[in-house]
Amino acid sequence: MSVSPGPTTAIGQQSPPPGTGRMRAVLMQNSSLSVAEVAEPVPGPGEVLVDVLACGICGSDLHCAQHGPQFNAATRGAAGIDLLDLARPVVFGHEFVGRVAAYGPDTEQRIPIGRRVVSMPMLLRPRPVMLGFGGIETPGGYAERMVLSEPLLIELPDHLDTGVAALTEPLAVAYRSVERAQLLPDTVPLVIGCGPIGLAVIAILRMRGIGPIVASDFSPERRALAERMGADVVVDPERTSPFDALIAAAATDDPARMAPPTAVLGQLPLRPTAGFECVGAPGLIQQLINGLPAGSRIVVAGINLAPDQFEPAQGILKELDIRFSLYYSPQDFAQTFAHLIAGDLDVRPLLTSTVALDEVADAFERLRTNPHEAKILLDPTL
Repeated sequence: MSVSPGPTTAIGQQSPPPGTGRMRAVLMQNSSLSVAEVAEPVPGPGEVLVDVLACGICGSDLHCAQHGPQFNAATRGAAGIDLLDLARPVVFGHEFVGRVAAYGPDTEQRIPIGRRVVSMPMLLRPRPVMLGFGGIETPGGYAERMVLSEPLLIELPDHLDTGVAALTEPLAVAYRSVERAQLLPDTVPLVIGCGPIGLAVIAILRMRGIGPIVASDFSPERRALAERMGADVVVDPERTSPFDALIAAAATDDPARMAPPTAVLGQLPLRPTAGFECVGAPGLIQQLINGLPAGSRIVVAGINLAPDQFEPAQGILKELDIRFSLYYSPQDFAQTFAHLIAGDLDVRPLLTSTVALDEVADAFERLRTNPHEAKILLDPTL
């Protein structure tokens, strides 16, 4: 995979100079993807025009393309808004690295033109815009150029690889999930699902010295990636119960290391345990309730758009905590980026392919069907 070695060199060739007025972008409409020439976005007050150097293809992009109405129903129920305007083309892409091309009005211009930047995918307008889920006027990173809010820009140091920096956003999602768990000391975690979310959670757990980490996935390719990302025990759930593997890893005869007793089931000879649901499929929450030891914490990071059900009585008897996690705070994003700069996270195994704009539809299909793929980067300049 070709990546930018320095602050001003893009992946591939340079995109058109500022002022051309037109650019290429991947448009999603009616669940299909196509490449078209569209008007270049114009930065407003406090905003910056950037050339997109790399943009990760996220599982939520695949979900939105296939299940846009269900996504809107979920966001409408939670926040009273539709995430997507499905009557108009959507330009995906919220995991990006850009290069500063031009400044809009009322900007400080603290980062020189030509420098690489990352940003939370949001425009700080009176009505905030979630980049990667908007239309042609506010495109995400599936385009040659995009507009960002200057206060959210973080400049890349010269040593940080562009492809690695593009992982800041998905790693921040995992960082938030681990934060939401509020793990007790000496916790043994189980990660269900070794797709990009699960692999990123493994990376954050490993960075924090939490373990041994138990990971489970049906795919041998994904299990191999989990080992490379730092999982200590990797199981095929068709052959081995991941919960049996977790209990074996958490077993202890040291009372000082045991998890606090629960009211009904008392003291267990186990360290504290936690389960991360990183798939987003119906039935998995109940599987975690069934299989995890009493007193465990469950973090649901996988997005399931279908109805689901579970048995509360089991969770009550076991005194389980269930926490749902999505997105991240600005502090989570900045802290994740700081760890990347410091070299605390070895995440290169996540990067499996790079594609051009014309290859995005094929990349979507590969991510659905090819277990060798983890994070595919889009290079709009190829």
